[in-house]
Amino acid sequence: MELPKDYRYSKDHEWVCDQGDGSALVGITHYAQDALGDIVFVELPALGAELQAEDDFGVVESVKTVSDLYAPLSGEVIAVNEDLEDAPELVNESPYEKGWIVRVKISDPSELESLMDAAGYQAFLNDGES
Repeated sequence: MELPKDYRYSKDHEWVCDQGDGSALVGITHYAQDALGDIVFVELPALGAELQAEDDFGVVESVKTVSDLYAPLSGEVIAVNEDLEDAPELVNESPYEKGWIVRVKISDPSELESLMDAAGYQAFLNDGES
């Protein structure tokens, strides 16, 4: 399973890629998109929305189910992946690159450290904590 080493991961199967400028890209992991199956719709938050860590901020709908998205960290939504409106399958095809969901201006950088690194997330999956 693909798992970028320099990303951080939440127990809700979202990933965070620190952009090094006070912002981060957020998406769902390969594990999550695989479990959901073919994604047919992604509900994106509004630009400027304030996210609180662990609160829901959107929805992913697949052929199997509908699943809430939970913010892995707090901050302001400064970009959304508008490509997902016409091509939600990008989350399946490229979960760590083209399938990113939002870009967040991080309000509390210490929240990044509370997320799991790749090894920790792999151990979390191996332990069946998902």
